[in-house]
Amino acid sequence: MSTFKSRLQNDLTESIRARDELRSSTLRLTLTAVTNEEVAGKEARELSDDEVLKIVVREAKKRREAAEAFDQGNRPEQAARERAEGEILAEYLPKQLDDAELKSIVAAAIAELGVSGPSAMGQVMKVVRPKVGDRAEGGRIAAEIKGQLGS
Repeated sequence: MSTFKSRLQNDLTESIRARDELRSSTLRLTLTAVTNEEVAGKEARELSDDEVLKIVVREAKKRREAAEAFDQGNRPEQAARERAEGEILAEYLPKQLDDAELKSIVAAAIAELGVSGPSAMGQVMKVVRPKVGDRAEGGRIAAEIKGQLGS
């Protein structure tokens, strides 16, 4: 078993013992997503820590998007719960890049490629994405690249 998955399971056990309903339900849903991914396909397999991390990132993104949807639907209590679940999942994610760090990585990639204009967006994204990894969301990266390329 991956160490990341076992950490999630241990934290779930602790939250159940502490009767922390929000944390336990959030971790339970996340571990269910991990299990579903493990049994998907032709043959069941054990996920690596990186694959488990990708699932946690995906689950956190779902919570952010759901909170925005609930805000637009005028359901503040549901939005607050989604945000709280997102904060719990954020504890398991790598530290996010701040705007200045992201800006400098994008600027370096643009200078390295020597490109300009909106047509270079894909090229820059291919260079920036591996450097950033899971420390910034794709939409945030794309917005920064667009801003610097002047599109």
